Amino acid sequence: MPEVRPVVAVTLGDPASIGPEVVVKALAGGELGAVCVPVVVGDRRVVARALATTGAVLEVVPVERPGAATGKAGRVEVVDVPAYGIDAIDWGRVQAPAGRAAYESIVVAIDLALAGEVDAVATAPVSKEALRAAGVSQIGHTEIFAERTGTLEPLTLFETRGLRIFFLTRHLSLAEALRQVAAARVLATLRGAAAALRTLGVAAPRIAVAALNPHGGEHGLFGDEEEKELVPAVVRAREEGIDASGPLPADSVFWHAAHGRFDAVLSLYHDQGHVAAKMYDFERTVSMTCGLPFLRTSVDHGTAFDLAGTGRASATSMEEAIRAAARHAFAVRGRTA
Repeated sequence: MPEVRPVVAVTLGDPASIGPEVVVKALAGGELGAVCVPVVVGDRRVVARALATTGAVLEVVPVERPGAATGKAGRVEVVDVPAYGIDAIDWGRVQAPAGRAAYESIVVAIDLALAGEVDAVATAPVSKEALRAAGVSQIGHTEIFAERTGTLEPLTLFETRGLRIFFLTRHLSLAEALRQVAAARVLATLRGAAAALRTLGVAAPRIAVAALNPHGGEHGLFGDEEEKELVPAVVRAREEGIDASGPLPADSVFWHAAHGRFDAVLSLYHDQGHVAAKMYDFERTVSMTCGLPFLRTSVDHGTAFDLAGTGRASATSMEEAIRAAARHAFAVRGRTA
């Protein structure tokens, strides 16, 4: 029997950003159809404009339902989500209609996944400012997916060339993120990370916790968060059977994980983990949202408004996001091909 390919919904992101361009460039490569059936969810006029801008050659084929898509090379199959005011959207700046278009496409993709019509969702970047200008209450993708699916505590996982990084906190000010470094929260995140890794095929996950302070706090010389919050969480996790280690100094723990000592690192705040992943391999880093009823993956970069409309943006991260969605879609769904 032929292998069943997962159906992956691919959103266009903010139509004023590089999102539509990297989507069509990723699909124009023709290789993704071997691992999945990619279906673009968004306004087909945005797809046409991105094709004209990039010079990519693809036949635009509207499909009413994802199940009608074939994933054939040379075509981009689109579940059309008409957007109000789309023709007046300019490249490269924050605009409310662009934020509304991005949001509506995300909602359609989520609902298709919840209905079982697609197996996973891969997203192009959105502008948080444009979402806010459009009156969207959620700050970004993760929050939209969490609310729409009823997921209380979704986890963000970065993956690049074998390095995996979970995040205790992300879109918070640094001051607020530091206040969130509490033993109960760390323990809950370790539980979620271990479960997510098992779902992704890591049978016995080894997770390191990054320290907060220089040198891991030096037993209280440079801060006491390690002794008061992180060590107790790691001890409790180990008592529950989770192979947790640390806290380990953040200036070395990611290197150890990249070289196979750990299966993942728990980063305590946004930039601690983002810097490590993007310095390791910026273009091939993929963001995953774990804990949803289905897998959502995304590029690791932003809207790059300064590049929008030039056709020069690299599609590598978008390609990797779609590949990751295809690779893990059935496992997260609890089914086999």
